[in-house]
Amino acid sequence: MGLQIAIDASRITVSQRTGTENYALQLIRHLLRLNTQHHFHLYFRDQPAAGLLPLHHNWTPHVIPWPRMWTHLRFASALWLQRPDVIFVPAHTLPRFFVGRAVVTIHDLGYLYFPEAHPPRERQYLDWSTRYSAKRATRVLADSEATRQDLIEHYHIPPDKIHVVYPSYDDRLQPVTDSTRIAAVRAKYGIEKDYFFFLGTLQPRKNIERLIRAFQLFRAESKLEVALVLGGKKGWLFDETWLNGAEDVQLIGYVADVDIAALYSGAVGFVFPSLYEGFGFPILEAMRCQVPVLCSHISSLPELGGDAVLYVDPMRTENIAEGLEKLALLSSVERQAMIERGLQQLQKFKWEQTALQTLKHLEGAAND
Repeated sequence: MGLQIAIDASRITVSQRTGTENYALQLIRHLLRLNTQHHFHLYFRDQPAAGLLPLHHNWTPHVIPWPRMWTHLRFASALWLQRPDVIFVPAHTLPRFFVGRAVVTIHDLGYLYFPEAHPPRERQYLDWSTRYSAKRATRVLADSEATRQDLIEHYHIPPDKIHVVYPSYDDRLQPVTDSTRIAAVRAKYGIEKDYFFFLGTLQPRKNIERLIRAFQLFRAESKLEVALVLGGKKGWLFDETWLNGAEDVQLIGYVADVDIAALYSGAVGFVFPSLYEGFGFPILEAMRCQVPVLCSHISSLPELGGDAVLYVDPMRTENIAEGLEKLALLSSVERQAMIERGLQQLQKFKWEQTALQTLKHLEGAAND
């Protein structure tokens, strides 16, 4: 007899998905593809687009529109009525009141390390909801060992309750080798020079200010004609003064899904000197698109990068600049060696394995 599994799928219908939303979408897709006797009840705030999820008989959609406090009112009410065997929330926040067993994924505790990067009310809500969810859940999934340790240290969650289950990258991503396609995407975003590429929300936690400063140091000391292309929306506390005096820095805004692979593939290198990451999906995406990677040596990033990336100290602008120079001066042999190590590192991160491990913990929580 299979389980009745309820999943909060409300995040996967947003029009512009970032890391957490993509995690939820990819994981749900792969859970539905598993050959099990379980039945999944997916709860949406908005009607999912046709083709968003596989057409299998093993899931039922429940669309329950509601303008505010959807999780704590409408989703919670539905759970009281249905009484599933286990509930799965792939993003931090369990409903305030519900009955039964639950599994929750905690992606990171960045708001504790960089409280100024969030509006005060949002930070307070993140702190309360994450603490509550981690304590209320039957089992907690963490994206990385770094996040697991943060939960133990800051919220005193019992270590045996937290299980590291690595996510993966969007498995539809493929390296783009067609130079015509790359040129068309570069033209679309107005990229004329060879370029370093960054992708993510432009906010203080991503270390954008130091990256721009480091790029200016690199330009001053190098004769290489390389631009810095920053892809992603401007986030909370983005500061226009970061760009003062900066040359060859391009902000291209939100990048459409169809263009991401070409922008990665066409870059001199991918640069990600973030100050904190619970996981860091762009590292794996860049490896998948066969581009060398430079990133910070902090939090979860060494777990992702292994020996396949160049590491820098994100607090030292000069060190980031040195890393940019190393990246730009890689010989063809060195570049290919980094790409090969990246492809090998990627073997540790598979959505099929993520789904299998997640299902194991859902089954375990239902029987705990």
